[in-house]
Amino acid sequence: MKDAPVVNCPSCSKPVVWSNLNRWRPFCSERCKSLDLGAWAAEHYRMPAEQAPQGESE
Repeated sequence: MKDAPVVNCPSCSKPVVWSNLNRWRPFCSERCKSLDLGAWAAEHYRMPAEQAPQGESE
């Protein structure tokens, strides 16, 4: 196998090899994956909404 890229775990920033052998990619472990899923389910990841100008509707 060629050299697989290395990325940082989104939860703890540990280096992680991006390959099919890593079942938790892009995370380093099941724990980090679960923590991220919990944060997502609790709506900690939000995008700011833009307010439509007065009188405009979608």
